[in-house]
Amino acid sequence: MLQRAITVRLMENFATRKATKDLGYFLAVTTLESIGEGRVRQHTGDVLFPVVFSCITFKLFRGDILEGVVHKVLKHGVFLRCGPVENIYLSCLKMPDYKYVTGENPVFLNDKLSKIEKDVAIRFIVIGTKWLEVEREFQALVSLEGDYLGPI
Repeated sequence: MLQRAITVRLMENFATRKATKDLGYFLAVTTLESIGEGRVRQHTGDVLFPVVFSCITFKLFRGDILEGVVHKVLKHGVFLRCGPVENIYLSCLKMPDYKYVTGENPVFLNDKLSKIEKDVAIRFIVIGTKWLEVEREFQALVSLEGDYLGPI
């Protein structure tokens, strides 16, 4: 009962914390290894338990090849989502052979009629990341320059 309550509380804390600079995004608690002796806080009456646990995290690194889904198309590039990361930017300068085509549903097209548009899955390489302390999230800059990268 106590172990379940502590696991539920850990997950609630993960949801509000989002991510850390060193570990990335917290996705799931895998094991609860130990629960220490509870200590009562004087002014609030809350009980704090030191907890040792393992969890699954997700963090982008330079050179990673990942897949994401386009959620916004702009004249100078597209924004993608990949797992918990919402702000992944693919500049038009990093999309070799793709040209912007304006319209009601703007797209990037290449000579082989391959399309990059909203809701398209794309394989990309990470060329840089940035940690935003206030938002507690990462931003990434990605590219399609390389073998087997682009729309899937």
